[in-house]
Amino acid sequence: MDKILVTGGMGYIGSHTCLALLESGFEPVIFDNLSNSSAGVLQQIYTISGQVLSFVEGDIRDTALLKQVLIKHQCVAVIHFAALKAVGESTEQPHRYYDNNVGGTLSLLKAMEESAVRNIVFSSSATVYGDPDYIPIDERHPIRATNPYGWSKVMVEQILRDTCASKASWQAISLRYFNPVGAHDSGLLGENPMGMPNNLMPFIAQVAVGKREYLQVFGDDYPTDDGTGVRDYIHVMDLAAGHVQALQGKRGVKGFYAYNLGTGQGYSVLEMVNSFSKESGQAIPYRVADRRSGDIPCSYADPSLAQRELDWQASRDLTQMTADVWRWQSKYPMGI
Repeated sequence: MDKILVTGGMGYIGSHTCLALLESGFEPVIFDNLSNSSAGVLQQIYTISGQVLSFVEGDIRDTALLKQVLIKHQCVAVIHFAALKAVGESTEQPHRYYDNNVGGTLSLLKAMEESAVRNIVFSSSATVYGDPDYIPIDERHPIRATNPYGWSKVMVEQILRDTCASKASWQAISLRYFNPVGAHDSGLLGENPMGMPNNLMPFIAQVAVGKREYLQVFGDDYPTDDGTGVRDYIHVMDLAAGHVQALQGKRGVKGFYAYNLGTGQGYSVLEMVNSFSKESGQAIPYRVADRRSGDIPCSYADPSLAQRELDWQASRDLTQMTADVWRWQSKYPMGI
């Protein structure tokens, strides 16, 4: 059974990807500093899968510890999630974001090189397209960003591209996510942010269970049908499956590759609110606030390249996304 190091594996997307890896016959080894996740995730993974995963608490800037873990577990590849990810916060603390996201990746790549692990799947983002020139966005779209978080993803992609160009033994696959939502259909695992959520769906869910009084809608004057921002929302288990397909579909093929993971359809903030209210049966009060720095009006994917080259496509619709989030949030109103 091939072992895969999963940095940030206790987080939202990382933990669901660990389940997808287990289902596909891989053995995840989790490396996480628990800065935005809970140690309780391990128990939830065990309850769902019946398998005990190896977990090492550590920071990705600790090169020596990463190398030790890679060698001890004889990992054959890395899926790299560990990163700070709040757009607004990144504009206020850019040095912190570059240190963790870019510096941490350099540390990881050094550890991989020294332990002869040359395959990495990178958790990138649609923010690498900035304010898009056209939609749907395909992988040929120019790369740029509108905030330090996005620039950190752009920089890491360039580092991976340069690594593969300089060393023929390397493979790096960058998966450009659109907006992950949803939860495992068991209701035992979902998005579990520490403190104030930075993403829309967990905030809506926390309002629905009474944890928060109302939702802030950042801007209702965008050039969209209802004035609120439009995004491509993808179920987290579809996203998790994309990582497994990246490992399997490009096995043995060296070089740098980038793929969009999205549904190809955009929904506005108010459409998401209405869908969640319908599935949960709860009213979702909201108040309109000013636009956030770095936000863009509209973004959704052309995911056809991943379908052709990785044999992957999203299969879960908005109804399932919101139903699964409600199942999770209503079971664990205060998180885990």
